[in-house]
Amino acid sequence: MINTVPFIITIFWPPLRNLFIPVFLNCWLAKYALENMINDFHRAILRTQSAMFNQVLILFCTLLCLLFTGTCGIQHLERAGDNLSLLKSFYFCIVTFSTVGYGDVTPKIWPSQLLVVIMICVALVVLPLQFEELVYLWMERQKSGGNYSRHRAQTEKHVVLCVSSLKIDLLMDFLNEFYAHPRLQDYYVVILCPTEMDIQVRRVLQIPLWSQRVIYLQGSALKDQDLMRAKMDNGEACFILSSRNEVDRTAADHQTILRAWAVKDFAPNCPLYVQILKPENKFHVKFADHVVCEEECKYAMLALNCICPATSTLITLLVHTSRGQEGQDSPEQWQRMYGRCSGNEVYHIRMGDSKFFMEYEGKSFTYAAFHAHKKYGVCLIGLKREENKSILLNPGPRHIMAASDTCFYINITKEENSAFIFKQEEKQKRQGSSGRGLYDGPSRLPVHSIIASMVAMDLQSTDCRPTNSSKLTLPTENGSSSRRPSIAPVLELADSSSLLPCDLLSDQSEDEMTPSDDEGLTVVEYVKGYPPNSPYIGSSPTLCHLLPVKAPFCCLRLDKGCKHNSYEDAKAYGFKNKLIIVSAETAGNGLYNFIVPLRAYYRSRKELNPIVLLLDNKPDHHFLEAICCFPMVYYMEGSVDNLDSLLQCGIIYADNLVVVDKESTMSAEEDYMADAKTIVNVQTMFRLFPSLSIITELTHPSNMRFMQFRAKDSYSLALSKLEKRERENGSNLAFMFRLPFAAGRVFSISMLDTLLYQSFVKDYMISITRLLLGLDTTPGSGYLCAMKITEDDLWIRTYGRLFQKLCSSSAEIPIGIYRTESHMFSTSEPHDLRAQSQISVNVEDCEDTKDVKEPWGSRSGSGTSHHRPHRNSCASDQSDHPLLRRKSMQWARRLSRKGHKNTSKTAEWINQQRLSLYRRSERQELSELVKNRMKHLGLPTTGYEDVANLTASDVMNRVNLGYLQDEMNDHQNTLSYVLINPPPDTRLELNDIVYLIRSDPLAHVTNDTHSRKSSCSNKLDPSHPETRDETQL
Repeated sequence: MINTVPFIITIFWPPLRNLFIPVFLNCWLAKYALENMINDFHRAILRTQSAMFNQVLILFCTLLCLLFTGTCGIQHLERAGDNLSLLKSFYFCIVTFSTVGYGDVTPKIWPSQLLVVIMICVALVVLPLQFEELVYLWMERQKSGGNYSRHRAQTEKHVVLCVSSLKIDLLMDFLNEFYAHPRLQDYYVVILCPTEMDIQVRRVLQIPLWSQRVIYLQGSALKDQDLMRAKMDNGEACFILSSRNEVDRTAADHQTILRAWAVKDFAPNCPLYVQILKPENKFHVKFADHVVCEEECKYAMLALNCICPATSTLITLLVHTSRGQEGQDSPEQWQRMYGRCSGNEVYHIRMGDSKFFMEYEGKSFTYAAFHAHKKYGVCLIGLKREENKSILLNPGPRHIMAASDTCFYINITKEENSAFIFKQEEKQKRQGSSGRGLYDGPSRLPVHSIIASMVAMDLQSTDCRPTNSSKLTLPTENGSSSRRPSIAPVLELADSSSLLPCDLLSDQSEDEMTPSDDEGLTVVEYVKGYPPNSPYIGSSPTLCHLLPVKAPFCCLRLDKGCKHNSYEDAKAYGFKNKLIIVSAETAGNGLYNFIVPLRAYYRSRKELNPIVLLLDNKPDHHFLEAICCFPMVYYMEGSVDNLDSLLQCGIIYADNLVVVDKESTMSAEEDYMADAKTIVNVQTMFRLFPSLSIITELTHPSNMRFMQFRAKDSYSLALSKLEKRERENGSNLAFMFRLPFAAGRVFSISMLDTLLYQSFVKDYMISITRLLLGLDTTPGSGYLCAMKITEDDLWIRTYGRLFQKLCSSSAEIPIGIYRTESHMFSTSEPHDLRAQSQISVNVEDCEDTKDVKEPWGSRSGSGTSHHRPHRNSCASDQSDHPLLRRKSMQWARRLSRKGHKNTSKTAEWINQQRLSLYRRSERQELSELVKNRMKHLGLPTTGYEDVANLTASDVMNRVNLGYLQDEMNDHQNTLSYVLINPPPDTRLELNDIVYLIRSDPLAHVTNDTHSRKSSCSNKLDPSHPETRDETQL
């Protein structure tokens, strides 16, 4: 209007042709036309630019139009004034709009001054609106994360992490484990999450270490647009994790399944790493390259913890990447050794390319395993044939090593990083010294092996295999009384006389050949077979001990009799072995994997422990149908926080109690409070039943510190400081020095998340872990078990000699040690009056109840658990201790001094009442509470180990969680820890438990069963000591 109307008028009225027409105002028309043109362009090419780009373009055009209009207007109007040039007019507009205002150039006449006022008002209105829109879009883009550019996706490598909700713990576990591998340092991590970024996550991603390598995108994996933003089709891998904190874990699995399907549909060539919670949902994602089922691994690991102590700690340390530097600055010897051995991991190498194993081509697997450990400190645990995809753990001495085999071994570092070891060895070979013996020169060995006690091994060719079934029996010395016992050499090729020991195959006929009429009870003969009913699709078939006829559902109820039997408590059943109690909220399908490893065919029938499932909710018929074929498996409705339920399920006859984290408590208003109820319940049970071994599952690993919380314990404070120092040093295993974790008494399934992350580099880790846990049973593959070092076995002396003894006699491969040792725990206030009173009262009580306890102590001493120290002390041990006598005398003198001051009868009565209250200690109150409840329920109290009558050795054995520390008489306790692949010169100690990979008993069973039965007659002799290791209740 401003330009067009005057122009039309000048056409018809020539005198107005000298009138100035502001043609520069057409720039605003050009701006509007540009916006329309861009919109039309987007519609034409069917592509939409981001809103951020459009808004920046509009803002730029607005600023340009304002400057252009102001410059032209001022220059024209000031012709009547100072006659400003176009450059000075532009300079004046920039200075004015930027609010600097130098004042060197100013409008002189009122029309130009009026224009400046109008332009400033327009700028104050238009520009803030434009900037507000731009900032809003910028903030929204920051929330959503923007895009991962196509150029970066094509030139750089990245992986995508898909999660429902991203927590700081999950993020740090993934980043620390993923970037622990050197070859992944150049990878980028793109996080695709539907929720807004958490404040803690935002703070972490702003750290320069992660800000350059981690990209957060807010979006859904079900939308192709979001998958395109993450450049999923160019990704090296996609990790899909389930949200385990959801109340409905099945719904969380359904979301995971849909994400996996969407990613597979969008990017079929992208490798998938999927985490599933429920085992019944696993078959929906069987197309994925790697799948980890949380409940399968969890229950199998908890089951193995009952028969192989601290299996959870062993597996957790193996699947975490560590350099073995944790605890090396600690003054404690056990922490340095434990931390150094924690650096061992599983590696692989092709045998033809290996310096470790190449020389053993054509030799037996057992021979290669022993000599590789003897020479290099490397533990060979399994292999894989080139033509077979299955991994075999300890295939046995019949297996001949080939150059094309892939070897799996445990070591501090992989062989490729330790090539310097072989330089001097190759030099000696060039000098012609290759024909010399192994110990001819120290330069042929690494320093690790030079100091080993293998130098002292006496490899004789005489056959020193014992005639009985004990693998570590002291061999004959061949008339030489001065020489130490020798160990038979490991043969290069196995012969018929030394293939497998009798005890590996004797149990195959044990059911038929071993009659049992103990206590006049009817013994049900078990059969070996595959469970007929699997509770879910996709479970690996495992040969197990089964009942010949399925048990009726009514007989599975422990606390209620039926028409088939009238037993209503565990005592009436007369179990020979101690119980294993599992406390769970519901009988999920994952619980099936707790039973299978404990009923596997390679477990001896006489070692089977009764299993009692303590369930909050009644199991359905589908689950009962799956477990009714297993022997000695019962269930009962009850809760772990109910004392009556614990007593009815036979907790006083139990050796292990497994407390599984309840699904209903996993989601809390405050995340880390999800374990509050479990922690308090476990501490209560330790107070009530201190001789019970309790294995607890927690949701958050950081809550492990509360499992042994003692406010005035300086040692716990030192461990806390050590954990913080290790975390500051960048350790992925900062929690490893917590006593409950080191002893294998606490476990969190989130620790196994690294198993999925590590499989990106080591694609065999999931298979090896499942074989170790007994979830998969490959024909010819061995299994994990444990043996205890007794006084009769100490002649072996070192771990290296034990390795040779096991390889030569039974073809077993040791992989680590579970060690329990005494330790002094100092407290800041050891002379507390309450503690003194309790100690003195306990001494008196132990003296009074000595006659009552001796019969039970003699009974329990005849048969002990296979993984706990032998109880060889009586109740008077406490009263004989000088420290206890001194403390009790101090307490008595203190009471006597108080008594002299009060001479009246009222004061004497008050002192007597006070003394009786002091004597009524916490232990006695708990003991009376348990006994009263047992009497109320009609249960016999003879089997209950009174807390007040615990001996010193009993209390010392209950230290793994540390709850009894404040009641210790001499402040002495024991701690337990795991040593993975310790050095060969490690001294064996009494009660050490050695982790073994035993070869498959069915792998090389000959058809001549008669010769096998005759060769194993010694083991089946009823007078043999190993047939009398059952605990009488």
